Amino acid sequence: MKSKQSKQPEPSGAEQAAQLRLKQDLIEEAGMLEATQGRHAIHCLTVIGTIEGHTLAPENQKTTKYEHVIPQLVDIQEDPAIEGLLVILNTVGGDVEAGLALAELIAGVSKPSATLVLGGGHSIGIPLAVSARRSFIVPTATMTVHPVRHSGMVLGVPQTLRYFEQMQERIVGFVAGHSAISAKRFVQLMHNTGELVMDMGTVLNGQQAVEEGLIDALGGLGDALHYLYEEIEAGERG
Repeated sequence: MKSKQSKQPEPSGAEQAAQLRLKQDLIEEAGMLEATQGRHAIHCLTVIGTIEGHTLAPENQKTTKYEHVIPQLVDIQEDPAIEGLLVILNTVGGDVEAGLALAELIAGVSKPSATLVLGGGHSIGIPLAVSARRSFIVPTATMTVHPVRHSGMVLGVPQTLRYFEQMQERIVGFVAGHSAISAKRFVQLMHNTGELVMDMGTVLNGQQAVEEGLIDALGGLGDALHYLYEEIEAGERG
C-alpha cells in the first residue's frame, strides 16, 4: 500500500494578509523585494537618489544607505533560495567610498547578476552600473562622467590633491576593469571642458553609453530578467 503524501495546508486569509504587509513594508522602507515570483528567484536591489555614506544626507533627499545594502548583498550571496541579482539604478551619485564599496561587493557576488540604469546613473553611480556581470541601460537614461569632487572645507596642501588623484585612479581602474571602455577614454570623458557649464565632464545618454563601451547593452526590465534567467538555466545545465 502506498502512503499518501501529506498536503501542506493553505495559508489562511490572515497569514496571506500578513505576508502582503511584510512585502509592502520591505518595498516602502528598504526599497527591496526578497525574491521575485517568476521562473527563478531574483533579488531586486534598488539604488535610488543619493548614495549615503559616512555622513547623513539632508532629510529632504531620497537616499540609499550603504549600511542597509551591505547586509542585503551578503544575504544574496549566502541564501541558496536566491538564484540571481538585479540592481536597478536611478541615482545622482553621492559618497565616493560608499559607492565604490557597494560596487566591489556586487562584483563579488558569485550568482548571475545584472544592472539596469533608469533615469540616471551619475557620478559614483557609474561603478555601480558596471559592477554586475551584465549591464543594461534604457535609451532615455543619462550618465554623467566627471572627476572626483569634494564639498566643504579642504586643506590646500599637495597631500590633499594626491588623495583626490588616488581616489580617481581607483574609480577609473574599477570602471575600466568591469566594462569595455578603456581607462584612457574614461579619463578623457571625465576631463571634457566643452559640455558642462559649471563643471568638467561628459553626459552620455543610453545609446552613447553603449557606444563608448561603458554599458553592455540597451535594454529594459524584460531584457535584464531574460539575461538572468538564461544565465541561471545555463548554470543548471552545466
